Amino acid sequence: MPSIQTLSEVVNLLAPDKNTIFGMTCDEAEAIVAAGDVKQIAKIDGQFAIVARDGINVRMVRTIGRLVRYFIAKLEDGPVLVVSDRIDAIRDWLQDRGLAGQFHPSYTRMVPAHHLVNLRLVGCPDPNPTYERFFTPSRASSSPDIHEISTRYIRAVYDDITKWLQTIPQDAPVGVCFSGGIDSGSVFLLAYHAMLKSGMNPSRLKAFTLVVDQGGEDLAQARAFLKELDLELFLEPLEVSRSDIDLRESIKVIEDYKPLDIQAGAMTLSLCRAIRKRYPDWKYLLDGDGGDENLKDYPIEENPELTIRSVVNNLMLYQEGWGVEAIKHSLTYSGGLSRGYARTYAPTAQTGFISLSPYALPNVIAVAEAIPFAELTKMDHEKLYRLKGEIVSHGVHELTGMRMPVFSKRRFQHGAVSGPTFDSLFPSDPVEYRQIFHEVFESAAYNN
Repeated sequence: MPSIQTLSEVVNLLAPDKNTIFGMTCDEAEAIVAAGDVKQIAKIDGQFAIVARDGINVRMVRTIGRLVRYFIAKLEDGPVLVVSDRIDAIRDWLQDRGLAGQFHPSYTRMVPAHHLVNLRLVGCPDPNPTYERFFTPSRASSSPDIHEISTRYIRAVYDDITKWLQTIPQDAPVGVCFSGGIDSGSVFLLAYHAMLKSGMNPSRLKAFTLVVDQGGEDLAQARAFLKELDLELFLEPLEVSRSDIDLRESIKVIEDYKPLDIQAGAMTLSLCRAIRKRYPDWKYLLDGDGGDENLKDYPIEENPELTIRSVVNNLMLYQEGWGVEAIKHSLTYSGGLSRGYARTYAPTAQTGFISLSPYALPNVIAVAEAIPFAELTKMDHEKLYRLKGEIVSHGVHELTGMRMPVFSKRRFQHGAVSGPTFDSLFPSDPVEYRQIFHEVFESAAYNN
């Protein structure tokens, strides 16, 4: 095993080419993070995961669309900080250097989205990291006018999609993970409109819809959505067998055990593999992840920990969970979509795609958080659930002139398969997901 030549070492296994930063280089963004000024970090525009060192201080930041995990190993010469987007990559690096005996997956930590994490590499004992927000959107500060809200919200999504399209090769095909729901439907229409307005060739665009065996309701919905707008030629169904979906493998890829995220992630993994099989060189994907979180469109009744007041009155509850100062905050997994985004990030990264979820970008979240949800809904659940369709469809029409169909909410994992197929693929008991996770990550996979 090679010795560490300095008092401490930082091993950064993150891939900088997965960052999507607008208006500055990655080196410039890294210099800003190294300086540790959260006001300046807040000016970094895009989707990023950055690790920078300033003496004994290591500073880490991320947006929702990138994952960052870290682990400190001990050597005689000093601590070694290993940073990656995956638990297994950290494990493998340690194993290769004879340090596997120090490792356990629960000892890894996840950098929470929208926070500057400062870690001092001073040896034993290690001080806890400190957390400082670099993104704090103003809550419930906008006008209650739906027209104004929808226009600002969809404009923010459109602007980020446009900026992203301008960073990729102008002849590269772009796929949208597409169900015909509000989020993926709006992303597709905004990407299509952005291509037309920018003089790009819209034939580069495809709407990929997953169909497992005979499929669920998504394919019919996707076809109806595009047919109503005379855009059905963009639809490309991808048919897979239920045997292609492996729960154990999905848990291994996503590195988590929360049932809803694993189910959605299993479908995303299957979709990505189907795209890769049909188009070996395809690289760029868009999706609608984050849209539900922004407009608080989850059935509150399904979660006994939540009330409409907690959802409406807590800053970015669905995006960040209860916050880094809360007892409920998980050091290993963070919270909210900050944790759950692994359902999208891990499958796309593992299959070689560069993806963007525009609804998960800070510029878009800031507009969503400014919406006065309490005033608009009067704390009525049904009004809250209707709000998303009203805001998104109106905004898309105002910006593009297209009247977007709006269908009832349905989760990805429920729309791609029939009910009986879903029941045969996924256990109903959350304990079973934890047991598989334990088998994969704490037993065989970590004792080889």
